[in-house]
Order: sequence, then structure tokens, then C-alpha cells
Amino acid sequence: MFALSGGARTIGPTGSIEGVIRGDSMTPLAGAVVTVAGGPLRATTGTDGRYRIESVPTGTVKITARAIGHRAETRTDTVKAGKVTRADFILQLDRLKLDEVIVAAESRTPSSRARRLGFADGGIGLRGASRASRSDFNTEEYKRIYDNAWRAPTRDPLSTFSIDVDAASYTNVRRFVAEGRLPPKDAVRIEEMVNYFRYDYPEPSGAEPFTVTTELAPAPWGANHRLALIGLQSKRIPMEALPPNNLVFLLDVSGSMDEPNKLPLVKSAFRLLVNQLRPQDRVAIVVYAGAAGQVLPSTPGDRKDQILDCLERLEAGGSTAGAQGIVLAYQAARKSFLPGGNNRVILATDGDFNVGVSSEGELVRLIEEQRQSGIFLTVLGFGTGNLKDARMEQLADKGNGHYAYVDNILEARKVFVQELGATLLTVAKDVKIQVEFNPARVAAYRLIGYENRLLANEDFNDDAKDAGELGAGHSVTALYEIVPAGAPLDVKVGSVDPLKYQRPAGAGRPAGDGEWMTVKLRYKEPSGSTSRLIAAPSESFRFATAVAGVGMLLRDSEHKGAATWQSLLALARGARGEDREGYRAEFIRLVETMDLLSRQEAKTVGQR
Repeated sequence: MFALSGGARTIGPTGSIEGVIRGDSMTPLAGAVVTVAGGPLRATTGTDGRYRIESVPTGTVKITARAIGHRAETRTDTVKAGKVTRADFILQLDRLKLDEVIVAAESRTPSSRARRLGFADGGIGLRGASRASRSDFNTEEYKRIYDNAWRAPTRDPLSTFSIDVDAASYTNVRRFVAEGRLPPKDAVRIEEMVNYFRYDYPEPSGAEPFTVTTELAPAPWGANHRLALIGLQSKRIPMEALPPNNLVFLLDVSGSMDEPNKLPLVKSAFRLLVNQLRPQDRVAIVVYAGAAGQVLPSTPGDRKDQILDCLERLEAGGSTAGAQGIVLAYQAARKSFLPGGNNRVILATDGDFNVGVSSEGELVRLIEEQRQSGIFLTVLGFGTGNLKDARMEQLADKGNGHYAYVDNILEARKVFVQELGATLLTVAKDVKIQVEFNPARVAAYRLIGYENRLLANEDFNDDAKDAGELGAGHSVTALYEIVPAGAPLDVKVGSVDPLKYQRPAGAGRPAGDGEWMTVKLRYKEPSGSTSRLIAAPSESFRFATAVAGVGMLLRDSEHKGAATWQSLLALARGARGEDREGYRAEFIRLVETMDLLSRQEAKTVGQR
């Protein structure tokens, strides 16, 4: 609970007001603001949604609760001398207001297939009118993605890749759909969509930092095809059990951040994180625009007022010297380095680095040099119009961290409150997966997603090769589509001329011919440099399959087979499960909208 009084002098008897602010799903709302009419008295809720206002003059008062993306509510209560007045609120989600406040800037992308679409009467009321924007141009950048091809285990028995816990692509897709348009194909990274959700994998109970789950089931979009799931689940560690945190907030305050869904949202997001800090944690703040500077030295976590005051004073303006800010942030982190603690730089930006070291290669080399110091990097993307998605993903990858896109305050709450352990604490680094397929059971296979995480097979045993990090409480899901041996080979598998010196197929039976595949994993302790090897010869599966299928439809993948919006909706609805946070229900609503957008887009194209 975070309480704040206005500091005004009161004459006469006073009382107090306290309560809990919840959303319409009865989930406590962090960062909600409660005010008393006629004076400066106010409070901000903590992560439990609680607030308390002291020194309220007695009598009848009007109390108003507000939260970004929700309808404000006002109630009248009576405050009595020396008594506590209880005032709880349930704020209804305001979809229109959320769009206006959080996604206030609209940018047009003439060259992409992401187009603004409207609906006739009777359709979903997506907003077709333009919203106010600082500019009408769009410079968002996405790296070209080529879907993984089918492979034959007789020639390519091994598949090797790095894990990926990023979820930025899903929230970015959600942002596009909220704006009434489908995303560009290359904004869709299927593995990040799948890994946005929590799955019911068992937690580790022994010394290993994560468990491995494997499942095999029919593929819903391919006759006679199978899907193999590989799921990793790391230990969930509560905030109070985390090691001390040495954090440096690296905040972009350049002119490009002067939009309602950029710097103001950054402040709201980091306010949530500050309210989680403990006395043993420390925070420094570095900002960058035309130049970079440290605006807050390393400060204990129990001095929240000082940290929050520094955040509130930030304003946007100038060009973007991002590289200079990165260097300064790592210097600040090294200065207050905590041996055995979590040392991390958290970068919040739209990724538009345009002054100083700005080429992608130079920035990556800079980050690679800095990560050797044992300081990890988390990258948070904000805003629309000039989001440099590929650049931010690569910086987080090379900085031994992860990348998230924050499209609204609810997503900030997910990153900084609900999944704080995963955001702050790495339990295993350089985690690699290698799968060996048995040609006696598998005619062809392909990895769904992870296109920019593929590794050479020999990299699996090379400790010098960088790979993905796994945070506390993170789950990772990978899916392979398989054509079983003996089934019609209805996919295109690349081939070469017959090899002269190789043993012909069928000459002897392979070992383990009853097995489909073997999964091997390597990882390092967060502070280690030598990897360890683990070998591991539902409802979660069904939902992950639905998400992957939606990703293929959004990408218009040649591998989507018989998948349709309606078939995947049915699959997702049947696998919704308990869904405590409501994320799966939100996904189902998004897919319903994607279906409408897709049909409207097809109709528009057909009328040309």
C-alpha cells in the first residue's frame, strides 16, 4: 500500500480514508490515484490496490478514483473525527479511453499491409477516426522473417536453437489490433506470441533451475501431421526472496518520446516498479536525449519519495544519444555493483537512436562488451510510429536480458508486478535446446518460430556461443510440426543428389527406433561460464497450439495448412482453463477481432 497526504494544514478534527481499488475482474489495480475534492489530499495505490489518506477534514466529502484505461468513479462519504472511513472502488475497463490515453498517436504505413479498416453498422465498433498525432509518418522497423523450412532427419537429424522468453511481439500485435488493423507480417514472431502466456508446466523441485515437459499430439491444421511440444518452467521466486537488486533505469527522454504513450507511460510503469522495492535494493536513474546524464545517484529502495520525485520531473526533448546513455548506465551499475545480487540496466525507449553510435552493429558490439561485467540488460519498448523493434530485440539478446513491449499500464503491471521475479532475476543463462529426430519415426519436421534464434549444431557444445536467458518463473514453449514416417509426404523438403559414400537408408535399424526424438538442453549458472547438460528423452498444449496457429495466419505462412480463424478460436476457447489473470480470454477476444479484420481486408482487396 502506498499512502500520500497532501501536506496541507487542517484546522479542526480530522479522520482517515482507506480502501482497495479493483478492476472489473476484481483484480487489485496498482498505480490508481484517489483524490478528495476541494483540496490537495490524494493517494496512489500499491500493488495490492490499497490506499490510505490521512488528515481528512470531517464532514461530507467527495472521493474520486482514477486509473489509466478505466472509467473514473466518484462517491460521497462522511468522515468522522478520529475514525477511518472505508471507500472501496471497482473501476470498469474503458476500452475507448485506453486507446485514447495509451495509444494516442496514429501513424500511417502506406507500404505495409497494416491498414486502418472500418466496419459497417452491425460490426464491432472499432474506431475508424484518426487520433491526434505529432506526425503522420511511420518509421517503424521490423526485420524480415523467413519461416523455417521442412527438414528430413535422414539428412538433418539435429535441430538446435536458443530459447527466447521475449513477449514483445504479442503486445505489439495487440496494439495493432486495438488500432483496428492487422500487423505487418514481420511484426509477428510466433514464439513470442506463444511465450506471452503462462502454462501449467510443473515447477522444479530439485537442484535444477527448470523442468522439461514434452508432449506429442495431432496437428489441428495438417492431416496426419503431429505437433511436438517442449516446455521449460523455471522456479518461481517471490519478491521477498530475491537477492538484492542494483538497478539502473536508463530512460529515453528525447523529443521522439514526447507522446502520451511514451514518456508519460514510462513514468507510470516505473512507478509500479519503484513501489516494489525493498530497503536492500538500490536504484540509479540515467537519462539521455541530445546528451546523457545521471539524474539520480544509486539510492536505497526505501527512499521511494526521492526516486519518484526524480521520475516525475523528467521531460522529453532533443535528439537521441542512446549509445552514450548505455555507456553511462553501465558505468553507474558497475559503481554500485552488488556481488551475489541482481545487477541490471533497464532501458525504456522507442529505440530511435540517431546521435553518436547508432549503427546496429556498433550498438550490438557495445552491449556485448558491457555484458562481460556481469550486468544484465532489460529492454522495454514504448510507443508507436517509430518503434525500432528489431534493434531493441537484438540489444536485449546480446545484453543477456529480454525485450518486452509495453502498450498500456496493464502490461506494465504484468512486467513489473506480476512477473517481477522473471523480469529481474536470471536463474539460467545461455540456455540452448537441441533435438535429435529419429528417421524411423519422423519423415520430416520443422520448428515453428524461433527463426532468429537458430544455432549451428556445433554451437550447442560451444560455451562461447551466446544464447537466451531464463528468468525466475519464466516458462518457454517450443513447437515442432512433424510428418510421421509412413504418412504421405505432403510437404516440400529440400533435397540433394544421392551421396556416394553414405550408408543407405534401411541398412540396419537405428538405436531407439520406438522413439520420436531426444531433447537435450544446455545452460549455465547466471554467473558461470561452463554449461551443464540435461537430457529428457493437455490444456497448455492446446492453447499454445492455438496461439501458434494464429501467428501463422497473421504471417500468411505457407505452412498454415487447413488452419482457420474459427478453428483456432474453437481450440483456444476449449483450452482457456482457469485463466486467473484473464490473458487467455483477452487473446480469444483479439482473435475474434482479427477474424473480422481479415474478412474486411479481403473484401477491400476484392473491391479494387
